[in-house]
Amino acid sequence: MSISANPLEGYASLSELAYNAEVAEARRPDHPVHPLILNRWSPRSYEDRSISDEVLFTVLEAARWAPSSGNVQPWRFYVARTAEEHAAFDKFLKPRNRQWATKAPVLLLLASVKVRDNGDPNGAHAFDAGAAWATLAFQARLLGLSTRAIGGFDHDIARETLQTSDDLALHAVIALGYKGEAGSLDDAFREQEKPNGRRPLVDSILPVKTDGLID
Repeated sequence: MSISANPLEGYASLSELAYNAEVAEARRPDHPVHPLILNRWSPRSYEDRSISDEVLFTVLEAARWAPSSGNVQPWRFYVARTAEEHAAFDKFLKPRNRQWATKAPVLLLLASVKVRDNGDPNGAHAFDAGAAWATLAFQARLLGLSTRAIGGFDHDIARETLQTSDDLALHAVIALGYKGEAGSLDDAFREQEKPNGRRPLVDSILPVKTDGLID
């Protein structure tokens, strides 16, 4: 298979990239990207439907193959599936997030080891954990699942509850499940249950100062 220098070649229009209807209404890329990228968004509603071992471990396996500095792979996951494990997560989720997150069949707590095997600090541990989260989220989308990362949790209570080691940084709780109906959500969340947009790409590209570097 050859790779074209023109990313639009072969497509009569962006509509042929098969963006979901709800996504196509809310999101318009400045440049063509694969549907997987735009079709992934972060709902709060989840069906009362369990996730099989095969599906769950496929999602986690994808994260295993994320890139990392020096291939250190600092990411770690606490996985809550049982009622008892969910109850443990309930202790440290903020009340507003508990209203919807407890309905997800699986909750993950993404963490990363802050030091390398030789004891030196790993300055890339959080960056690498972010790569694992993104890889996991896209694999979940490919399998028909939804994910939402949750920053609203009490880190101290999480550490006490899970008895985490000091060399572990806690980043986010991730809800994982099959998307439910917006009508199942509390009124406070229902209006937000849709894909959001992004600022223009040009606003994220910073200038490189070159004055005086070349005579």
